[in-house]
Amino acid sequence: MQISDALEFVREHRNGILITEKSNGRPQSSNIAYVVDDDGHIVISVTDGRAKTANLRRTGRASLHVNRDDFWAYAEIEADVELSPVAADPADATADALVAYYRAVAGEHDDWDEYRAAMVADGRLLLTLTPTHAYGMLQR
Repeated sequence: MQISDALEFVREHRNGILITEKSNGRPQSSNIAYVVDDDGHIVISVTDGRAKTANLRRTGRASLHVNRDDFWAYAEIEADVELSPVAADPADATADALVAYYRAVAGEHDDWDEYRAAMVADGRLLLTLTPTHAYGMLQR
């Protein structure tokens, strides 16, 4: 499967399973929401201090698994990862990027000041996946 085919498939969805590698080599999975940007990068909001974030910092790689709603078609994208700085101030660049991410996933928020403050309080940051390989089953 070509990466472009997998990206076309995952663009049709917003939810997937992020798979990282624990320090003991076993997989760790998390249900996540994501956005595919115009350059083919997959962007995900994560929290500092969580297992997946520690795994990502340690290995620099992850996989995203996305199912079609009927479960019979799927794409798996292996990727290199980049983590933004943690949001430290409601007006910093990470908070701005988290606002753009939220808009792409869910639209407008009722109170952007509250959202920005929550991103700082939660220790949120953005994970960017750069696809390196894809496989799956898109037809059925």
